[in-house]
Amino acid sequence: MQSNAKVAVTLGDPAGVGPEVIVKALAAMPAQERRDFVIVGNTEALERAGRATGIDLRFAPSASDDGLTIAVDEVPLGAPLPEIGKVSPIAGDASVKYISRAVDLAMTGKADVIVTAPINKEAMNLAGHHFDGHTGLLAHLTGSKSSFMLLASERLNTIHVSTHVSLRGAIERAKTERVLATIEAGHNHFMRLGKKARIAVAGLNPHCGENGLFGTEDMEFLAPAVEQARARGIDVVGPISADTVFARAYNGAFDLVIAQYHDQGHIPIKLVAFETAVNVSLGLPIDRVSVDHGTAFDIAGTGKANHVNMLSAIAYARLMAKSPRQQAKAPELS
Repeated sequence: MQSNAKVAVTLGDPAGVGPEVIVKALAAMPAQERRDFVIVGNTEALERAGRATGIDLRFAPSASDDGLTIAVDEVPLGAPLPEIGKVSPIAGDASVKYISRAVDLAMTGKADVIVTAPINKEAMNLAGHHFDGHTGLLAHLTGSKSSFMLLASERLNTIHVSTHVSLRGAIERAKTERVLATIEAGHNHFMRLGKKARIAVAGLNPHCGENGLFGTEDMEFLAPAVEQARARGIDVVGPISADTVFARAYNGAFDLVIAQYHDQGHIPIKLVAFETAVNVSLGLPIDRVSVDHGTAFDIAGTGKANHVNMLSAIAYARLMAKSPRQQAKAPELS
């Protein structure tokens, strides 16, 4: 692998703030660093974002040696550029095309890591792409049965046993095999980055069920997963009541929390690191990092979108690209 990773950045929904945060992030970098990037999308959308933000960058099929011209892997839209700030099937289809092309680059070794700008699930589904978002689409494109979602920030990290399913479905997924696989995925990821993580498993029920008073899932499924993980040499404890474990992790007791479902992990991360937390996909044959915000149609085209999260995603992607990949596959729910 080259010393400076080739980072493929997808444009996201071209009607959202993705192009703007990409342009802003690139402008904030030293020119020489921009040689390591290829933007997967449309030059026209990037130039429109440049006008909205007042940033004058040049885009072409190849980057210049001085970093003043940034490489774009042009993906034909087959239609006029969608109107900014509006849900559109054209934009939804474009966002899927960008991701598909970036996956091809990563799978063939032409990119070391993918960074994704936000997409709009409604637009994507209007275009006939019926996925729950990036997570399901990336699993489909890479031939993976599933993947793990890690939310990473400076003081709090959480990986999810389930994500975009109903709360009832999340409870059904909180089984020993799946919880154990999630623990292992988080452990392997931190080992890849050079650290043996101190892991805590968040309980599913209030107070972890109070010995069966409020449910038995914690005793029946989560505790055995912890025991099996410890037997494999993983530094993990739990289950620990979810109303305290995240505060303990934020204050330094743990490096990683296993969240049982989407909101259990997302709420504390977005409370303490709304602008800087990034979304990392584990268990895929490629590396992918994403911003952890949406398309923000209400401010798209105004130049107001904050690019700090994109800079965080790029920094984390580069960190991952420096280390050999270790994979863990999520088991299918029976």
